[in-house]
Amino acid sequence: MAQSKDFGDGSFAARSGSPTDVVVLMDEERVKRTLARIAHEIAEQAPDGEHVAFVGIQRRGVELAERLASITAEFNDYHPVTGSIDITFYRDDIDTRPPTLAYEQPVVRSSRIPFNVNGTTIVLVDDVLQTGRTIRAAIEALFDYGRPAAVRLAVLVDRGHRELPIRPDFVGKNVPTARSEKIIVHLVELDGIDEVLLEKP
Repeated sequence: MAQSKDFGDGSFAARSGSPTDVVVLMDEERVKRTLARIAHEIAEQAPDGEHVAFVGIQRRGVELAERLASITAEFNDYHPVTGSIDITFYRDDIDTRPPTLAYEQPVVRSSRIPFNVNGTTIVLVDDVLQTGRTIRAAIEALFDYGRPAAVRLAVLVDRGHRELPIRPDFVGKNVPTARSEKIIVHLVELDGIDEVLLEKP
């Protein structure tokens, strides 16, 4: 039977009965509270919030960016603009990621930046941060649209294993992992449920 692993906040559970063990790192309520905290942290560091835009990295970063903007609107008198960016053609690791990680190759999706990037503080949003290569590609893609005043990074989960000197400004949860483990993020908009899972081989 799978054993639950506690990283210090008492929020974890374990699933068993399959070839892999799955640990529930964040349930629906914890995802909600985590996004609320991140939104408040961003607002505290950017008092002139009307000049802040949330740009989600395709795929699940887009839904997270929209949520962060909506949460921000609940406690401010403005609704931050949002956008999405696809980094497929900016990647340098499409054909080099180890097949043992069993990650799907990226699917080309659309980018949508419906605002002037120049002079705007951009908060890039992604679900999981690992090597940093996706973020590097997103920054490169973003600068094709203009020169932002600053670029910040918000991620729901930081699992470590960095290969580039990239660090998130806002992080929901730091989760030490082995390279053979997978972090799976489910969002209600796409998957019908909000949760973050750690899958062990």
